[in-house]
Amino acid sequence: MPILLCFAWLALALTVVINGSPTARTPNDARDPTAAGEVGVMSFNIRYGTADDGPNHWRHRREAVVGLIDRRGEDFIGLQEALRFQIDEIVSGVPRYAFVGVGRDDGKDAGEFSAILYDTNAWKPDPQHSGTFWLSDTPAVVASTSWGNGITRICTYARFERIGQKQDDGEPKAIWVFNAHLDHRSQPSRERSAALIARRIADRAYPDEPVVLTGDFNAGEASTAIAYLRGEADVDGARTPAPLVDSFRVAHPDATDVGTFCGFDPKNTGGDKIDYVFVQPGASVIDAAIVRDAVPGEDGRAPSDHFPVTARLASPSNDDKAPARPEPRGG
Repeated sequence: MPILLCFAWLALALTVVINGSPTARTPNDARDPTAAGEVGVMSFNIRYGTADDGPNHWRHRREAVVGLIDRRGEDFIGLQEALRFQIDEIVSGVPRYAFVGVGRDDGKDAGEFSAILYDTNAWKPDPQHSGTFWLSDTPAVVASTSWGNGITRICTYARFERIGQKQDDGEPKAIWVFNAHLDHRSQPSRERSAALIARRIADRAYPDEPVVLTGDFNAGEASTAIAYLRGEADVDGARTPAPLVDSFRVAHPDATDVGTFCGFDPKNTGGDKIDYVFVQPGASVIDAAIVRDAVPGEDGRAPSDHFPVTARLASPSNDDKAPARPEPRGG
């Protein structure tokens, strides 16, 4: 049975609608998790918990990270640099969340995850369409590397079904979430990783269902890897089969103070935007933000060395329909 588009995100134009006009929301305002017709998404590099960071060690930041995640109340959170014990502590602190993902070193628990947290009150993962692939020439081979990256890199994805909400044909509403952490040194790795992720997005089982891509891409907005994902540059002589748009730029096209790597300093807002929540062209972006919360009582330190980025997306009623997307390309 064909699956209809579960959210009518393919509109005639990119829209940011609050009372009919573009509006910026205060970055630290949390999404109301009970708001009807919305899907909240966050990308958050939480800095791996065994790093020798002195006063910024995970044990000093844990409660701030957990509190921020709890306060924001997003439906989905793509984590980067997360070790298994950190994920367990987050889920223990905010028990409405569970996660999908594996460690990059053994395909189980070892090494960093690109885990996806999801709100279990609203969503459940589809186990037949969830997994992790390695960003290499052999994506099914655990711990494989290619393209000049000395560190193993992965992308975790899942199809999530909305609990208690179905389409007119009886199929559950669904959304695909991909989450990745690209290499910090190798430009060829970033570009080819972006191309591999784009092919996997294009080849997902139900191409008429909406998709979001979160991640720390270690690449600024002008880089080839990011331009490729937007459909504005070639990688290996080809354009992306699944062009995306940066939700933040839909909401704030002219913003200049957009740095997302802060080195634990909440006042460090310069530099490039390297963390993203990508959505499909035509997605209705209600709002997007770079979240610059400080840690209360900890000398104003930021919860991580990256600011999380968020997007709030519209989810219209069951009766809304959108045209099916073209057949996917890529291999």
